[in-house]
Amino acid sequence: MAASPRYGERLIVAGLAACAAISVLTTTAIVVSLIIPSVEFFGEVPITDFLFGTDWGPTFTPPTFGVLPIVVGTLSITLWSLVFAIPIGIGSALYLSEYASRRTRRIVKPVLEVLAGVPTVAFGFFALVFITPQIQRIWPGFLGDGPGIFSALAGGLAIGLLIVPIVATVSEDAMSAVPGVLREGAYALGATRAKVSTRVVLPAALSGAVAAVILATSRAIGETMVVLLAAGNTPNLTFNPIEPIQAMTAFIATTATGDIATGTIAYEAVFAVALLLFALTLLMNVLSVKLVRRYREVYE
Repeated sequence: MAASPRYGERLIVAGLAACAAISVLTTTAIVVSLIIPSVEFFGEVPITDFLFGTDWGPTFTPPTFGVLPIVVGTLSITLWSLVFAIPIGIGSALYLSEYASRRTRRIVKPVLEVLAGVPTVAFGFFALVFITPQIQRIWPGFLGDGPGIFSALAGGLAIGLLIVPIVATVSEDAMSAVPGVLREGAYALGATRAKVSTRVVLPAALSGAVAAVILATSRAIGETMVVLLAAGNTPNLTFNPIEPIQAMTAFIATTATGDIATGTIAYEAVFAVALLLFALTLLMNVLSVKLVRRYREVYE
């Protein structure tokens, strides 16, 4: 007897294929919309001057298009956010996975995840009215003058708070997936809970922790409002945490909504910076895939 055709399954497969196709088409459309104005921009500005120039002022007279200061600003604020978020996120994941009771985990983990849903503009104002004054208050005098209203450190700490849930939840999921027999074997050999957590569970879940950090890094690189409100909008070629900086996202947000005429070189510079930001994010995703494959542990 011939099997009846399963139209429902075919419809589901077609729907899933359509979702995948929409994702691919959307990404392609974004890339094309960035490339076309960028090609026109690089027709007037040499790409070497753009990538390696140290003076950024596309709206000044005469304009300068050395993107290095805002690239360094983006990397600076990302660095300080990771310095804050990685130890707190990994520590939170270890606590939830290895130390917290089931009841505590059911309470703490959702509360931690709620932090990821707070609007980023709220983090920006929090950095402006709380983090910056606290840094100014505790800044040691022997290090010189403290930060002003805007600083990379204040923005980095605020973004660190923003990405802690990403590091913590993804890492905790990876640690919870580690087989219990590994823990039991370590305990049978006399290992303490701290040694089991740091020398057995964390290395076994390293691929998940690495993926969490890369994902958080991509999130930090693409943040706009926190950087604009806390770190300022001044291009500085420095990693000094107390100096104001301008990130690529901040430049795009402020310039694209300004009074720049369409078709001008300053207008096309926005697309060139956006294309570079897209390339950096893509590089982070590719690196994430390679690192996850490199450190992945497979258990029977």
